[in-house]
Amino acid sequence: MPFVSITKEMAMGTAVLGLAFATGVLAGKKYPFWTFGFLRSGKNIFGRGSPLRKYISDHSLREHPVLKKLRLLTLNHRCGGMMVSCDQAQLMANLAKLIKAKKAIEIGVFTGYNTLNMALILPDDGKVVACDINEDFANIGKPLWKEAGVEHKIDLRIKPATQTLDELLAAGEAETYDFAFIDADKESYDDYYEKCLRLIRKGGIIAIDNVLWHGKVLKPSKNDIQAQSVHRLNEKLFQDARISISMLPMGDGVTLAFKL
Repeated sequence: MPFVSITKEMAMGTAVLGLAFATGVLAGKKYPFWTFGFLRSGKNIFGRGSPLRKYISDHSLREHPVLKKLRLLTLNHRCGGMMVSCDQAQLMANLAKLIKAKKAIEIGVFTGYNTLNMALILPDDGKVVACDINEDFANIGKPLWKEAGVEHKIDLRIKPATQTLDELLAAGEAETYDFAFIDADKESYDDYYEKCLRLIRKGGIIAIDNVLWHGKVLKPSKNDIQAQSVHRLNEKLFQDARISISMLPMGDGVTLAFKL
């Protein structure tokens, strides 16, 4: 790979993630009954409802009151399980602040929890281009965007995300965005990634959700197009010299791609 320069923010972010990983490795050596969040018996100590997961949340999650309100509202929805995990959302917000993000793209809005999460940390003249095809879901979050005083930062576009991304590129906005979050139909992940990579500036970040796809990426079945698509992208990202990456076991897995 040729030598490339990286920003101070990228170096700091990479160092933070590296320290977290090293700490995990050392913890694994000191306490050999732990392996990436699992006991040697195979029991997931970070699973839903686990005391340790609750402890982590209780001692790290700093959720804006309106964000919490939207989270609880979303979890009561029949499709509430589609919402991004709040700890993952907080990490993305912290990384966006670290690189002084002003413009963000979100592909897959659902009720707008992460849309609100990102809008809250952007400067007053910042914007989130929020892409989705279901306005009914987004309408759940809209009143809370307004309540939080950030609706002017959110540019909601109800149309296929590929179309919106093409429009941004055609408008000359390549390499002007700082952060992108991909969490929509898995079959289009590669297309979303390639277009976001063109729109994101050097030193910007693309966060890709569901990269573990409920564990199905280990052995995607022939009929599971979604698992196959995610697995292919994971393999591509691992080899992609245009980015540096960290794959984290948060939620259903998230890969952070830092554009070089």
